[in-house]
Formats: sequence, C-alpha cells, structure tokens
Amino acid sequence: MMWGAYSHLVSLVFLLFSALGFILFSLVSMSLSSSYVIEWELFSLNSSSVVVTLIYDWVSFLFLGVVLFISSTVMYYSGDYMSGDKSYSRFMYLVFGFVLSMGALIISPNLISILLGWDGLGLISYVLVIYYQNEKSANAGMLTVLSNRIGDVGILLSISLFFMLGGWNFIFYESYLSGNFLLLKILVCVAAMTKSAQIPFSAWLPAAMAAPTPVSALVHSSTLVTAGVYILIRFSGALSGSCVQSVLLIVSCLTMFMAGLGANFEFDLKKIIALSTLSQLGVMVSILSLGFADLAFFHLLTHALFKALLFMCAGMVIHSVKECQDIRNMGSLVTCMPLTSVCMNLANLALCGMPFLAGFYSKDLILEVAFMSEVNIFSFFLYVLSTGLTVCYTFRLIYYSMSSFSNMSSVMIVSENHSKMLKGMMTLSVGAVTSGCVLAWVVFPEFYMICLSVSLKILALLVSSLGALLGYIVNMVGSSTSLKTVKFYSYTMFASSMWFMPILSTFSAPRWSLSSAESFFKIGDKGWSEYFGGEGGFGEVMKGSIYLQLSQDNMIMVYMKGFFIWIIVVFFIFI
Repeated sequence: MMWGAYSHLVSLVFLLFSALGFILFSLVSMSLSSSYVIEWELFSLNSSSVVVTLIYDWVSFLFLGVVLFISSTVMYYSGDYMSGDKSYSRFMYLVFGFVLSMGALIISPNLISILLGWDGLGLISYVLVIYYQNEKSANAGMLTVLSNRIGDVGILLSISLFFMLGGWNFIFYESYLSGNFLLLKILVCVAAMTKSAQIPFSAWLPAAMAAPTPVSALVHSSTLVTAGVYILIRFSGALSGSCVQSVLLIVSCLTMFMAGLGANFEFDLKKIIALSTLSQLGVMVSILSLGFADLAFFHLLTHALFKALLFMCAGMVIHSVKECQDIRNMGSLVTCMPLTSVCMNLANLALCGMPFLAGFYSKDLILEVAFMSEVNIFSFFLYVLSTGLTVCYTFRLIYYSMSSFSNMSSVMIVSENHSKMLKGMMTLSVGAVTSGCVLAWVVFPEFYMICLSVSLKILALLVSSLGALLGYIVNMVGSSTSLKTVKFYSYTMFASSMWFMPILSTFSAPRWSLSSAESFFKIGDKGWSEYFGGEGGFGEVMKGSIYLQLSQDNMIMVYMKGFFIWIIVVFFIFI
C-alpha cells in the first residue's frame, strides 16, 4: 500500500536523478570523444560468439537522459491521472517495465541483446493498450501487436543473416555492409518501418490511443514509435549509398503527407495528436534517408519533449471535460483552463516550428537541408505540403478546443484542480521552450552551412503562415455554414481514413485466409472427414463401450447366454 500511495514520488526522484546523471555523462563523453563497449559472452557457436553487448556513448547517454526525464514527469503526472484506478500499482509497474525495455534497446548495439528491448516494448505496449479491457481496446491492442510482430520477424531474420559475419555487433560492420547485404538492409528497414508506423504499417499508431493518456504521452513521444528511427540512426552508416534510402525517402514523405491530411479531418483529440506524431516520424525518417542522421536524432529529442507535453495537456483536458475526446464538444477552454491552454499552445507552436521554440531549431533546419539536398520534385512538394498541413491542423485544433464558443454541456464542470498534473506539464513546458537551442549547442558544435535562395528561404515561413490562416479562419467560417465536404464524400472518406489503411490492415488482410478456413470448415470438419474421422470414430467407440458395459453388469442372463454359446462352440470343435 505504501508503494501504491507514493510510487509516483519514488519514480519521479529515481528517474529524474538518473536522467540528470545520464545527460551529464553524455556531455563528458562528447567532450572526451569517448565511448565504452561492454560485452558479456553467453556461449560460442561455430566460431560465432553469442554476446550481450552494451554501448555507452554520447548518443545513448543523451537519449537515455531524455527518455528518463520524460518518464519521470509522466509517472508523476500519472499519480494524479490514474489515482482512482483500482490497478494503479500494476499500471506503474507496467510503465516502469516499458521504460526499462526502451533503455535496453538504446544501449544495445548487438542484434541479440537488442531483441530483448525490442520484444519487451512490443509485449508491454500490448498490455498497456488493452489496459481498459473492453472490445475497442482489445482490437486496438491486437492490431498493434500483430503489426509490430512483422518487424520482430525482420529482426530475427537479420540475426540469421548476421551469422555469416561472425558476430551481431552491427556497429563494427557498418563500412563492410555499406556495399553489400541488400537483403539485410531491407529487413532492418522493414523492422524500423513497423515500429515507427510508416506506410503501409501506419494503422496501428492511431489505434494505440486506446491506452491511458499517460501511456500515450510516453509511447508516442520518446519510446515505442521512436525505436524504429533510433535503429535506423544506428544503421545509418550501413544504409548510405544504397537504393533502400530512395525507397525510405518516398515512403516517409508519403507518410507525413498522409498523416497531415488525415489530421485535418479528425475530431478525436488524441487521434489528432497521434497523427501529428506520425507526420513527425515521417520527417525524421525522410531526413535520415537523405544521409543526415544527426539531424534526425536532433529532431527526435526535441519532438519527444513537446509531444509528451501535448499529450499531457490533452489528458488534462479530457480528464476535466468528463472523458470527452471530441473537439467539437469543447470550446472556450482558454477561459476556464488558462494554464493548461498556455502549455498546450506552447506545445502546438513548437510543433508548428514557431521561431525560438524547440521545434523551430530542428524542423526549420531539416526543411532547409532537405531543400538544399538532391531531392526529386515529388518529395520537395510533399515536404512543402506536409509543413502547411501541420500548421493547418494545429490551428484547427486551437480554434475548436481553445477559442471558439463553448459547446460543453451543463454537467461538465471544467477546472484545473489537479496539481500533480499541472506540475508535470509545467516542467515539460520548460523543455518545450529551451530544449531546441540547448540541444543545438550540444549536438552541433559546428554550424550547418545553408545556401538557399531568398524564395526557398522564406518558403517554409510562407507555407506555415498560409496553413495557419487556412486552419483557423476557414474552420471559423465553416462552423457557421453548411458542411461542404459531404458533396465530396468519397474523397473526404479517403483522406480522413488514412487512405483506407485501417481497413486494409484489418478486414482485407485476413479475408482470403478466413474465407478459405470457412470452406475447409464446411467441407472438412462438417463434411465426410468428420463422419469418417473424429466424430464417426467417437460414435463407434461409444457403441462398443455400451456393449462392454452390458457385459460387466453381472446379469445372470448374460452369463447363461455366454455359457450356452461356449457349450455349442466346444461341441462343434470336438465333433
């Protein structure tokens, strides 16, 4: 009981001091240009040693520090959000196990040891998604775990291919892998695409919103969905110069465009933020496919901080309006929840790339480097459109939830009386404002040289301004007029349903196997095989057992009949 009452405080102190320690170690490792690798050999097989390897360099230290910092605020936030839950202690243990799995993945440069964290993330995420134990959560959890199992198979096959190299420490073979082993690169990229929900594995990420909001703040900011990007960052040296990078660029650009388009039609508050996560994952993978792994890592860290804040603000809003998640039923929250509105707008503006907030330093640099790189015209237009769509759905969310007329019912008593939740949000707000410039000084000791024309230089700002105008004014005008999208229902349905990806991932994927199984069931189990097989054999055995039972009932008639039958048999034998 004592642990259940004070678990959020214990977690806050332990994780926060651990985070500060790892960030300090990262600065020391960066200043000394040193890294440490620890190997523990389990056994040797055919000259290949099966080892558990841990790597401690500035990348793993810094990422661990950010993950533990966000985890500390989320677990403290959970102390208020989940306080009325009957299984509060179990929830805290699950979240702590989730953080440990992510830590095991971060410090593992070995495919054998990385599988522990990789599978731990998949298993615990399934348990957390089905936490509320209803049909919707069960379906979402099954879609999540089955989608991620595809990536697990890719990791397992990669382990078998690495067997040819004599070891599984992929950081030692980057230069050797750069020109060979195309199948290995494809398997690693498929595994990363499933974890980071790139097309065609995007359907599970919005479905995972069935988990409690503190879990979403952790999963969709710095743990599960970033695991795939982190693996690609570690494999970036091996992927350079291969055709896999071109495929990754197209897939990631389509993912961020699809997510931005879908978020503009979504009305579920948590799903809008989930789709924004999907869009930012596309940004990370796209710049990584262009060969700038350091920029992808930089955006990974800044995005984790303001996205966790955005989910925590959404949880505060949902908690205060009696668990309603439809933004059309909110409105005018800025008057009754001013502090939450300030934190939420900080996170939203950081997501849009507002100058001098965290997202600006990473996102603007990524866009300018992408414009300066050798990208095709298709990817260029997807970059520009996705940037505008991000600002558009963000200001649409601000209009519907913050500044429009109140659409809440009279029974909704909205207030900010959750002190622990507010303290967690305010702590992350500092990170959402200052982390961009601080991490830019740390990660980039030397500045990027950007050479762009004036039109390309102001293009990101122009598209963002246009997106903000469309997102706010068009929705403000549209809320008082008739809905025009009904006239184009088929196109609207296509755009709003993530290009029918949830339908393709659920109903269409098992259609052939289920129809074949139904035919086999009718022909086999309900047909001749059942008559001559299990059911028929069971009937014959039951009939024989009836006769056997009659012979064992000690009836005089049975004994007399048996006696006369044996007399007749003996008579015929001797004759």
